[in-house]
Amino acid sequence: MTNGIPLVMSIDVEDWFQVENLKPRVPRESWNTHELRVTENTRRILDIFDSTRTRATFFVLGWIADRVPDLVAEIAVAGHEIASHGYGHELVYNQTPAQFRNDLRKSKRAIHTAAGVTPTGYRAPSFSITEWAYQILAEEGFSYDSSVFPVRIHDRYGSVSVSGRSLFEDVESVREFPVLTWRVFGQNVPWGGGGYFRLLPTWLYEIGFVRAAKQRGGAVFYLHPWEVDPGQPRVDGLPRLHAFRHYVNLDRTVHRLRTLCEHHSFIAFRDLDVLRRVART
Repeated sequence: MTNGIPLVMSIDVEDWFQVENLKPRVPRESWNTHELRVTENTRRILDIFDSTRTRATFFVLGWIADRVPDLVAEIAVAGHEIASHGYGHELVYNQTPAQFRNDLRKSKRAIHTAAGVTPTGYRAPSFSITEWAYQILAEEGFSYDSSVFPVRIHDRYGSVSVSGRSLFEDVESVREFPVLTWRVFGQNVPWGGGGYFRLLPTWLYEIGFVRAAKQRGGAVFYLHPWEVDPGQPRVDGLPRLHAFRHYVNLDRTVHRLRTLCEHHSFIAFRDLDVLRRVART
């Protein structure tokens, strides 16, 4: 919370080789051959959160939970919320409903085995949510989603018609928490984290973050563990735009994240229920 406005911190726990931008050169069948760096990078983020008293929701990929279960348990023991990022990092709109349901179930099993918790929150890989997915999320026991990034400038984001006017939106029986955008000249400008956070000058990002959060009545920020890892292996032969999106300013993310957390008080999605209950009393 900052000045009474809820600010949610979220981390999408996936490793460097699972990113959609690298897919043209790092296919799914090669994942088992690559170095796992997610544990060290996630612990770097956990250290920042511990020193700044930040609470966060970690959307964990089931594939990661199966291979480094101790990391998932460590996140939970540190007091953070565990949610699902799916299992195999497949874009939702590229799956059939049956495949999506199976992916959800696999992720829930992996997370429960690793940390003893059953996730009730979900975020689609690359924000690739689509309308038919909400009914399946509800049927599989998920109460909220944070997969909508309501901007038109990205080629992979889903097309769910959520406005981004406020922090809370309802789609079917699942509560949707759109990632932060700043409404400027009638257009939603992406301001929720990730590559946008790494690209923009710190002073400019801070101005926009505060104004957008006030405009929306809250903010959802996101980041990935690989974004704090400038030493990760470099993949050659990527399309120029994909390489730029992935590698821009990786060496500055740790400092920027620490500064953001020092300036603002962040909570997890589960804490929003507490805030709503307090507001009604």
